[in-house]
This record gives sequence, structure tokens and C-alpha cells, in this order.
Amino acid sequence: MLVGYARVSTQDQDPALQLDALRQAGCEKIFTEKASGAQRDRPELKAALDYLRANDTLVVWKLDRLARSLRQLIDTIDTLHERGIGLRSATEAIDTTTPGGKLIFHIFGALAEFERSVIRERTQAGLASARARGKLGGRPPAWSVEDIIAAKALLRDPEITVNQAAKRLGVSPATLYRHIPGGRSAVTTNEGAPL
Repeated sequence: MLVGYARVSTQDQDPALQLDALRQAGCEKIFTEKASGAQRDRPELKAALDYLRANDTLVVWKLDRLARSLRQLIDTIDTLHERGIGLRSATEAIDTTTPGGKLIFHIFGALAEFERSVIRERTQAGLASARARGKLGGRPPAWSVEDIIAAKALLRDPEITVNQAAKRLGVSPATLYRHIPGGRSAVTTNEGAPL
């Protein structure tokens, strides 16, 4: 069964051109969406994907109606392929149910993998460069018991402000409050309480 999916980006746009092309392609059921491609929640696309069964083919007017990025497109194609569903583009002569169409998507997949590898390589090179300059990346280390004792000691001193205590500890006041909820009042009211 051929199932169509049409999408226009705004409420003002008319999907008639896409709908005509999908009907001409032989689609028995068509789902129409008025939403930006960047929008994650597209209920009509989800409904179309839920409706499709093995050996069906999803037909779109153009690939950009289905996905906004190559990665998103490849992920969608992979999902369809795992379920035994083909994809056809009415205007771009792409049909994953044919050997040529499968080849094109394998090439797209290889390009996407190459792009991920290049990004990963750049990220690792940037982190190595930062480490060489003495900068550390990633999440700051968790506070130890000694850090909390030092913070409480600073907060108990009425001459030291919370901002000064945070600065001495090398953290922001928000971090100080996250580790000692209530800040100074929590420390001074619980003098006899154990850590």
C-alpha cells in the first residue's frame, strides 16, 4: 500500500500541489501536516508512521517534507527499513524499494557517518588543545566532605558574605546553595546537628 505524507510549514501555505502529486503517485491514504519541519512534535507524521505496515511504502512529494536534516532523514529511513517499509519521493526519483534507491540511501548514510566522525574528531582535538593550555572540560568534580566542611565554616563567619565564601571556594553562589540548601541560615540554625 502507498501511504502519502504532505507537509507545509505554515498555516497560510496550501498543500494542494503535494496532495495532487501524492494522489497521482497512487497513494491510497494521505496524511497532511501544517507544521515547521524543525518542530519535533508532528502528530500527522507520527500517525502516518503508525499506520504503515510491512511492505507498505511512504510517499512524500520531496524529502525535505519528511526531514529537515540529513541525520533526521537517515534516522527516519532506518526506522522504516527496520519495519520493512519503503520510502519514495515523488519529485526526486528516489525509491528505497529499488536497488538504486537503496544505494543512494547507503551513500547518504555513509556521508552522515563521515559527518559525525569529523565532528567527533574536531571535538576531541578541541578538548586536547584546551587541556594543553591547562583548561579542563566536562562537568566539575563533585564536592567532597572536606569541601562541604570548608563551605560551612566560611558561612558560619558573619564577616564573610555568601558571595565571598563562594569566591574563596572557586564556585558560584548558586553552586554553594546547591550543596548547602538554605546557605548561611541552614548552617547557623543547625549548629549542633551533625554533617
